[in-house]
Amino acid sequence: MIKLIGILVVALGFAFRFNTLLVVMAGGIVTGLIAGLSFNDIMTKFGEAFTTNRYMTIPIVLTIPVIGLLERYGLKERAEALIRKTKGVSAGKVMLWYLFIREWSSALGLNIGGHPQTVRPIVAPMAEGAAVAKYGLIPEHLSNDIKAHSAAMENVGFFFGEDIFIATGAILLMKGFFDSSGLHVGVWDMALWGLPTAIAVYLLSWHRLRRLDKRIEREMTKKQAPQPETNPDLTASGGMTL
Repeated sequence: MIKLIGILVVALGFAFRFNTLLVVMAGGIVTGLIAGLSFNDIMTKFGEAFTTNRYMTIPIVLTIPVIGLLERYGLKERAEALIRKTKGVSAGKVMLWYLFIREWSSALGLNIGGHPQTVRPIVAPMAEGAAVAKYGLIPEHLSNDIKAHSAAMENVGFFFGEDIFIATGAILLMKGFFDSSGLHVGVWDMALWGLPTAIAVYLLSWHRLRRLDKRIEREMTKKQAPQPETNPDLTASGGMTL
């Protein structure tokens, strides 16, 4: 049981919001030391894992410069301007549509999203632009809420959508685990049972985004409400307002 102390290290690191990479590395080092490995052996394992999986980093390394160039030449501003021209759109509706596209494209095995590729340059600016078009400039905490919900829709859509696709890594991992445990479960069965979960998550996300829209509306309506005029003479003497 004590060999799982790395999980506790990772949980505490995330709870105190330390650097994610350092937290994960610390968890691995602590787990290795508890398991009896020397520090050099642990570093060797890190190196072997990086060398084995280095091809997985190529798409990210190639994508980031492209996204940076697109942002440099106004991708975020164009996305925000585009959504401002659309009437009747709220921040929640923009994110709900993205969740729908992300979830079902993942279910078909198409990876068309991602935090650096779509959330940061397109989805979050469009959702924020919808709120700005409806209420004017919004406070920073509402802007941060919209960005956080946009990132959450990416995670939710991809995580639960890919479980419906039989050739995804998650399904194959579960298939291998069940086979090694003597349980013979078909990939089609696992994908089929992932469908109700994906639908339920979509409905829950719709409820959360609806609550976010209502909160934005409530705060912005309160902020834009006319303030009672103050009579300077009465205020100086008794603090009364008209």
